[in-house]
Amino acid sequence: MRSPFPLFLLVAAVSMLHADDWPQWLGPERDSVWREDGLLEKFPADGPLVRWRVPLGLGYTGPAVADGRVYVMDRRQADGAKAGNPFSRGEIPGTERVVCFAEGDGKLLWEHEYDCPYTVSYPAGPRSTPTVSGGKVYALGAEGNLKCFDAATGKEIWVRDFKKDFAIKTPMWGFAGHPLIDGRKLICLVGGQGSVAVAFDKDTGKELWRALNAEEPGYAPPIIYEAGGRRQLLIWHPEALNSLDPETGAVHWTERVQARSGLSVAHPRKLGDLLFITSFYNGSTMFALRRTSRP
Repeated sequence: MRSPFPLFLLVAAVSMLHADDWPQWLGPERDSVWREDGLLEKFPADGPLVRWRVPLGLGYTGPAVADGRVYVMDRRQADGAKAGNPFSRGEIPGTERVVCFAEGDGKLLWEHEYDCPYTVSYPAGPRSTPTVSGGKVYALGAEGNLKCFDAATGKEIWVRDFKKDFAIKTPMWGFAGHPLIDGRKLICLVGGQGSVAVAFDKDTGKELWRALNAEEPGYAPPIIYEAGGRRQLLIWHPEALNSLDPETGAVHWTERVQARSGLSVAHPRKLGDLLFITSFYNGSTMFALRRTSRP
């Protein structure tokens, strides 16, 4: 099935020549803040101008924009395959794809397509937005295929398979934690005993550290905040909110917070000394963070 779901690039009166990149989920600082000047406060009456559009397959990933290129993932379901009940987890044949377009005109620059039968609920397509950094693009598929490409050419540099490498099963709604770049590390939400969070060398794919145990990994992407006088990597899986040392994976602290049906989805948000989490069934919880580290 080749579904004509378009990817749009909308432009308004402001110039695109000096637009900031949006190289990962939630933007350059991973905080959903656009820091450019001169943005429109509202669209024109007839809407923004569509500069270009291209058809895509199905999926839930957002686009990443960096160095004049747009990166996105989609899925192409095999002809004749039927998803049926979205909660069903029968195997559905198809492929996943990583696609790169020219930001200016939507020209296809490269694509990488690979076989990927789905066993996830709501099997429309991949969930995770690509991460672009240092001339490489990192893409995580719904079945745990983590791939690193040369951002300009699409050449595959290294590959990890979460299910094979960590002896785990695909979560009910697939692997969804957007990968996080921190220095030489690519930090991912993986799953399994001792490997809920894993840091890989961003250039080679070699494992640097792994941390945390949980029955399910959840879906909340990793995030790093400065708090208590140190950088803290926050991992919220369905059993607890955890703070790790991003360099080593060592646990700073753990607060037990149960998320029903494994639905730790929204990443923790920090405002001043407050840290907020929320889940569909269990509602919201607010924590007060230390302003200084322990003596």
